Amino acid sequence: MAEEAKAKGNAAFSTGDYTAAVKHFTNAIALSPANHVLYSNRSAAHASLHNYADALQDAKKTVELKPDWSKGYSRLGAAHLGLHQIQDAISAYKKGLEIDPNNEGLKSGLADAQAAASRSRAAPPPSPFGDAFSGPEMWAKLTADPSTRMYLQQPDFVKMMQEIQKNPNNLNLYLKDQRVMQALGVLLNVKFREPNAGDDMEIPEGTSTPQPPAPEREEEKKVEEEKVVEPEPMEVTEDKEAKERKAQAVKEKELGNAAYKKKEFEKAIEHYTKAMELDDEDISYLTNRAAVYLEMGKNAECIKDCDKAVERGRELRSDFKMVARALTRKGTALAKMARCSKDYERAIETFQKALTEHRNPDTLKKLNDAEKAKKDLEQQEYLDPKLAEEEREKGNEYFKQQKYPEAVKHYTESLRRNPKDPKAYSNRAACYTKLGALPEGLKDAEKCIELDPAFSKGYTRKGAVQFFMKEYDKALETYQEGLKHCPHNQDLLDGVRRCVEQLNKASRGDLTPEELKERQAKAMQDPEIQNILSDPVMRQVLVDFQENPKAAQEHMKNPMVMSKIQKLVHAGIVQMR
Repeated sequence: MAEEAKAKGNAAFSTGDYTAAVKHFTNAIALSPANHVLYSNRSAAHASLHNYADALQDAKKTVELKPDWSKGYSRLGAAHLGLHQIQDAISAYKKGLEIDPNNEGLKSGLADAQAAASRSRAAPPPSPFGDAFSGPEMWAKLTADPSTRMYLQQPDFVKMMQEIQKNPNNLNLYLKDQRVMQALGVLLNVKFREPNAGDDMEIPEGTSTPQPPAPEREEEKKVEEEKVVEPEPMEVTEDKEAKERKAQAVKEKELGNAAYKKKEFEKAIEHYTKAMELDDEDISYLTNRAAVYLEMGKNAECIKDCDKAVERGRELRSDFKMVARALTRKGTALAKMARCSKDYERAIETFQKALTEHRNPDTLKKLNDAEKAKKDLEQQEYLDPKLAEEEREKGNEYFKQQKYPEAVKHYTESLRRNPKDPKAYSNRAACYTKLGALPEGLKDAEKCIELDPAFSKGYTRKGAVQFFMKEYDKALETYQEGLKHCPHNQDLLDGVRRCVEQLNKASRGDLTPEELKERQAKAMQDPEIQNILSDPVMRQVLVDFQENPKAAQEHMKNPMVMSKIQKLVHAGIVQMR
């Protein structure tokens, strides 16, 4: 459930719906309160809404839960920077870089924080009017007040206010204009005396300024209000237009997705391109277009779009997953190109960068595939049957001198040069047997038989290893299998004779108590022996052999039963008298 809510939050964040993203991440946190990634994601959503105080709380929680995770310090630095706590931001980014010195996001954040610190040192003294002239609030106040509303229809007044808004010190240039003074009074919540015909007259003490009749004044205000058409401040209009463009961009993206699913790639590219033109702050349009190019086999165009997405994502401080997606897509294109160029290094490097941004199982699989392809290619280039034969001959010389470790080294190099040479496997199996490395010898002998089933040496090597492991029944089977291919091979015939001697020794009861105990213990580890003893039918047969001679005679007529009895005899589990 928490993962589902997290996925919804990520989707909302990607589309720019940060309020919904906060809601979904909050739901996810309620289900999984110890998940540091959820706090990190919600911090990013709060920061996108400019709720930097909430972003800071979530970033601190992220670092508390996972102090060795560099991305937590990236969130912490961004929140401090949004709150203009520049030194705290610098400290957070530096702490993150101690954990991950190559993290580009942390480097970029630190550079921004240091630049902000430089600007704050060189900043002019604050305006005595505070924030009175800042943001769209100024235009909203002037529109709401009846005494200044009419001025907004006058271009020269609007221009003066725009100049003052850009630089409050410009107010000194327009103080003689009564409209500006009236606007200043509204913005500072100070009442100024309204200008009238008596403003230039000297007023004696004890007299008052003549006032127009009240009814006429009210009537005049009504007329003025009827004539006034309230203008929307420029900033608000621009914000509305931006939202409309973003909404249109999302629609174009959806049309592109639909076209992609229908394999209408040219249409999909057209829609994604329009979406990019409408909104250049969402890198998903670039990554989606890159996916189309990848599907079309236009790998160069795909890589170009992915590079743009990564660059733009760094500038916008986009979600790490989005940047990772772009890098993964680039790596996929490079891996495809490597099939011809034989250069997998760039693809591997790009996948590794993607994993530093976000550890995704799909990216990890692609990295493993690229590394395997590179290794296979290197092995292919290393193959040389002629050099392999030379190495095998060197190994043979050392084997004759009983220098078995050196022989193994040369046989191994021979197999690297030619991994399909059964003779090299056979020879190395003989070395391993001499060195007592029986499991390795058995493995090489089996590989030799797999490569050339008619090669008798493979069977003699395998049988010898099994004989030394005291698995006489298995060794006998191996030698007999070899005789099917080479009926007159003396080594195989000798192997059969040795195995039969050992097996008859067990049948006659000639084993010492220690030998019998050792053989029985070894046999009980054999799955085949375990299956025979756990079979209810065979258990009844064994009881009949002890208690019912007539029934035992009937059982002896069954070849399958007798084969199993013989295995038990050879293993020392059953003794015949």
